Amino acid sequence: MVHSLNWPHEQSFLSSSRRDELTGACREAFVATCHRLHIDADLTDQIATLYLPLAAWLMRKRSAQAPPLVIGLTGGQGSGKSTVCDLLKSVLRDAFDAGAGSLSIDDIYKTHQDRQRMSREVQPLFATRGVPGTHDVDLGIVAIERLKAQPADGATPLPAFDKATDDRAPESQWPVCEGAVDFIIFEGWCVGALPQPVASLSEPINELEREEDPNGVWRNIVNHALEDEYRRLFGLLDVQLMLKVDSMERVFEWRRLQEHKLKAKMVRSGADAGELKLMSDAGVDRFIMHYERITRHMLEEMPERADIVFFLDDTHGAASMRINRPL
Repeated sequence: MVHSLNWPHEQSFLSSSRRDELTGACREAFVATCHRLHIDADLTDQIATLYLPLAAWLMRKRSAQAPPLVIGLTGGQGSGKSTVCDLLKSVLRDAFDAGAGSLSIDDIYKTHQDRQRMSREVQPLFATRGVPGTHDVDLGIVAIERLKAQPADGATPLPAFDKATDDRAPESQWPVCEGAVDFIIFEGWCVGALPQPVASLSEPINELEREEDPNGVWRNIVNHALEDEYRRLFGLLDVQLMLKVDSMERVFEWRRLQEHKLKAKMVRSGADAGELKLMSDAGVDRFIMHYERITRHMLEEMPERADIVFFLDDTHGAASMRINRPL
């Protein structure tokens, strides 16, 4: 479904003729990126309604400070963060000749060995990656700071995580960002999250917390991590973008859908369905429960403080948007 996002006129920074010109300049690469990402839907109308206005807004924001601009992009599991990141980079490059590097919070997990040690010595739930406390925050800070300082002839290897082995990829396999960048996009489900008041942690929020964290040890450690080292990491952000789903129930629904699509794709490719390491719907639900507390908190409080919020509907489309910090 295509939506007109009704960008405020004074925040659009593009005339209709300029928008049409830039749409033509970036359409081919945009379509190629969609194909590379195996996106079946036709998203080309979003070039003019979403990506060009956003890119123009970010270009104006960047012009007010020394580049690069560090952009935080967040949204619940299945909201389309990685897709938005890749398509935005494409439009920035081809419409505005602006270089952008990107890093996912999923790529700075602690090693498998470190997380297993946490699960043995701290709390068993830390065996599941994803929550604050399971990332190597210093690794992320160093990567972003190196990108910020990178000269035109520089190159920065960016951390990469291999989900197949549940471990950090060897440095020899890390992607390399070359040249000076105008933007750094840091994306992830909890990017920009704030800690909750400690008193709100006393009662479990779901079955997982009730049965596997009855004393609140795990959730208090996670919350303290947000208060401590993650504050340093998220403090590097100049802009916060949010893809807001309409409910926590939608997060569960879309993550189940992701697993169904992955299974269908692997079966079509000839993989043995019995050997696929995929989750059942119940397994997906348990998995998402690890992130439910923070996700619910972000859905409640972040829409009021993010620079730009895109409100998603049940088609994954951005039905509306709001700019909280006009330029």
